[in-house]
Amino acid sequence: MENLSTLFLSFIDEWGYLAVATLMAMENACIPIPSELILGFAGYLIFAGRMTFWGALIYGMIGGIVGSVFAYEVGSLGGRPFVDKYGKYFFIKKSHVDLAQEWFDRYGMKAVFFSRMLPVVRTFISLPAGFAKVDRTRFLIFTILGSLPWTALILAAGMALGESWQYLLEVGHTASIIFVIVCVIVIAFLYYRHRKKKRHLK
Repeated sequence: MENLSTLFLSFIDEWGYLAVATLMAMENACIPIPSELILGFAGYLIFAGRMTFWGALIYGMIGGIVGSVFAYEVGSLGGRPFVDKYGKYFFIKKSHVDLAQEWFDRYGMKAVFFSRMLPVVRTFISLPAGFAKVDRTRFLIFTILGSLPWTALILAAGMALGESWQYLLEVGHTASIIFVIVCVIVIAFLYYRHRKKKRHLK
């Protein structure tokens, strides 16, 4: 994996935005490439003045969406038996698919949103959504809403850390869990305020 990581970094270093989009598409198409590696290094390149934040964000999102839609279609057209049979040839572990399936079975479309910010699950959540053949438009909306804050956060963290951006590879999983918890608290608070305001208007 270390040799592959070096290869990915060289790819981003040479091809910039196109490489960010390509690697994010691969990650979201269930090829286990850490987004902290892709976006963290892109954040460093922003810090170094070789990319812009908005350029990296747009290309990262485009890649993520393309990969997610591809994985959804694989799940929808091939089903679980196809993924179980051929996934191993693309480094897809059955245990990872099982984890994503468990999340989707428990939380439904909400899992598509929140899991975009969680380790492992974010890479594979499109498959069970495809297995279930959920509405494509809703899937796309939830994917964008969940991916945008995570993509922006890791880019910003890479920028802030600068030459120490690789620290993200050590703390990325913990940070993502904390980020989801914060998002849940904020959403719950906003929902509570909305309901309270609605009651006062009656």
